[in-house]
Amino acid sequence: MLIAALAWLLLINLWTVLRFWQDKSRAIAGARRIPEADLLWLALLGGSPGAFAARHLFRHKTRKQPFSLYLMLIAVAQAGAAIGLGVYEIRLYP
Repeated sequence: MLIAALAWLLLINLWTVLRFWQDKSRAIAGARRIPEADLLWLALLGGSPGAFAARHLFRHKTRKQPFSLYLMLIAVAQAGAAIGLGVYEIRLYP
């Protein structure tokens, strides 16, 4: 189960970085963009580290509101869930 979860996180984060790069490339070319909702869904599915990395790498959507707020809220919720699961595991298996 742990291996599957780690594989999922790796894949979703790589996919998220790729989609941010594609959106940046499309923005430069003046082509049709990837909807912000799609990028936020990728973050929600576990790709928030990839989203933050891509924003930094490609200097893309760094000042865009409310996108930045939503991405931050997703990351905070995921961090809270991870901490909660960690505490639960520690209490369950002392």
